[in-house]
Amino acid sequence: MLLKRTLLNSAIVGLLATASGAASADLSSRYSDNDGDLLADIPADASEQVDPDTLIFAYTPVEDPAVYADVWSDFLDHLSEATGKDVQFFPVQSNAAQQEALRAGRLHVAGFNTGGVPVAVNCGGFRPFAMMAAEDGSFGYEMEIITYPGSGIESVEDLEGRQLAFTSETSNSGFRAPSALLRSEYDMEAGEDFETAFSGSHDNSVLGVVNEDYEAAAIANSVARRMLARGVVEEGDYEVVYTSQTFPTTAYGLAHNLDPELAEDIQDAFFSYDWEGTALEEEFANSGEAQFIPITYQENWEVIRTIADANGVTYDCD
Repeated sequence: MLLKRTLLNSAIVGLLATASGAASADLSSRYSDNDGDLLADIPADASEQVDPDTLIFAYTPVEDPAVYADVWSDFLDHLSEATGKDVQFFPVQSNAAQQEALRAGRLHVAGFNTGGVPVAVNCGGFRPFAMMAAEDGSFGYEMEIITYPGSGIESVEDLEGRQLAFTSETSNSGFRAPSALLRSEYDMEAGEDFETAFSGSHDNSVLGVVNEDYEAAAIANSVARRMLARGVVEEGDYEVVYTSQTFPTTAYGLAHNLDPELAEDIQDAFFSYDWEGTALEEEFANSGEAQFIPITYQENWEVIRTIADANGVTYDCD
């Protein structure tokens, strides 16, 4: 097995540097950004703010949403107590469904996958404020390209003429980062040098490789580690042929138009939550996470915005 790691200041940096420039908001015309933080402002007019009786929470799409309804249940009870609101878990089936629910005002609190955060920010008014981290404050995951044993794929170069599965076009590790990497470092274009498929989620991509439905797949290794810990897949079911730099993980945040006091209560709930002995701790300890830490979109998502720019991503939300 060949394991190769790259850092931002290695081969991919040349492409990313050409796309990186002064930060500017790409927000839909529905929103304003008067403070320059790249996020939709909270409406100044109280009549445009919402204070729902029931808060709707959604976690980024996974292979079995029912599992994560249980994982999040204790936290959502805590959120309910902190806000005085009923809280409902919304089991989204796809990234597109989660994004549309936010845009339509049906989603109030959410965790969006890394690559989906800029879409949610620009098209749905998402205001991210938290991310999971380890006890020491470290955070992140790596993009990995995996294959099944005996596939004949032992290096990235071996993908030529083969099939590589992505998750969705909004995913960082499941599409944008590997696309930029393959183009810049290996001069390989999807649809020309290798065939593609879209699985819909990292779980599906891992299972697709293990079951030999896909020859290879680009995944977030944090998802794979949790699947290994739950016994969904076993060590040796797949092999890693590439590991990337570290990226920020799922961002948690709010709809931009929530009542400011409610928004503050929700944020306080994340940072006051005691993970010890909970299903959340049991699940996310498998990827080294043990707390929520504060983040800013402007700083923590800079590399993700740069990768999106390198892939020519635009936000035509209107």
